[in-house]
Amino acid sequence: MEHYDYLIVGAGLYGAVFAQEAGKAGKRVLVIDKRAQIAGNVYTKEVEGIQVHQYGAHIFHTNDRTVWDYVNRFAEFNRFTNAPVANFRGELYSLPFNMYTFNKMWNVVTPEEAAAEIERQRSAAGITEPKNLEEQAIRLVGTDIYEKLIKGYTEKQWGRPCTELPAFIIKRLPVRFTFDNNYFNALYQGIPKDGYTALVENLLGDTELRLNTDYLSDRERWNAMADRVLYTGAVDAYFGYRLGTLEYRSVRFETETLDIPNFQGNAAVNYTDRETPWTRIIEHKWFTFGKDREGRELPKTVISREYSSEWKPGDEPYYPVNDEKNGTLYQSYRALAEKEERVLFGGRLGEYRYYDMDQVIAAALERSRAELG
Repeated sequence: MEHYDYLIVGAGLYGAVFAQEAGKAGKRVLVIDKRAQIAGNVYTKEVEGIQVHQYGAHIFHTNDRTVWDYVNRFAEFNRFTNAPVANFRGELYSLPFNMYTFNKMWNVVTPEEAAAEIERQRSAAGITEPKNLEEQAIRLVGTDIYEKLIKGYTEKQWGRPCTELPAFIIKRLPVRFTFDNNYFNALYQGIPKDGYTALVENLLGDTELRLNTDYLSDRERWNAMADRVLYTGAVDAYFGYRLGTLEYRSVRFETETLDIPNFQGNAAVNYTDRETPWTRIIEHKWFTFGKDREGRELPKTVISREYSSEWKPGDEPYYPVNDEKNGTLYQSYRALAEKEERVLFGGRLGEYRYYDMDQVIAAALERSRAELG
């Protein structure tokens, strides 16, 4: 039986970064993944010259110069800036909430007028210490914007009334009294010109890789092949759900290729009314400005409608439900994980945490430094 210094379970960003660093440190590494392809949920596939984000839109953004410099060693990024649009029953609004949004909503022109209207609605609601997402949203942007642009979308996304969701979910919601449509407001932002799959391929380099391989179905055999294991799958699945099942939200995609050059004129349009069954439509070609790698205009387009759903075993888990009940359950699983002497747990599933891509990379680099010196 072959033997390795590290077995990495999962060929997503976290596993690929750790594999890159372990390989540089002279370690022998094997990466396995139950899927038929690498890159986890950032996997992209070329269709009609378009890099299609198979598991939802991924826009790389960060304020961490170290992470930005690191990822640019493995991919060339474009200058894409995320500027989504909200569609409420045919009315279009700018996201993030900014002066374009306020002008369309209230016909105000100056930042002072916009701030005054939000304050008027905030005062009328009489909310001093928000106890849930609805109250937090009204405190941030007033009743009108909450009702039109937050309530329906959020309830579709989480499958729960806003009054039953914790306030912290929406605390980082960007609100600007400028005409800035940059949703993330990050110093560094873009998308790999050749797609995320190529980025992960470059991170993995010549690391030994086995796909269509289910670690949990034969764990003892795989563990015997390595001194250390980095596990990036679901932490509760690792322990056979013995303490209960952690909750997630999942997403279903309907993707189609259209024989037209332009469907919606923007990469992302959120449908914020409750009646529309999908949460948003992604038009993938606008992540690269409607052009292929050589700068040629693309005659067709690919769109994906996203439907949020409650996760069940067999579905792909996307967003941890970070409420008190699940937080308590995760801490119990974490205590079990810390007793696994040869196994490290990392990534959004292994740590039951919603990570942005730059946070995944930063966490993987930190873990590799701690492990490899």
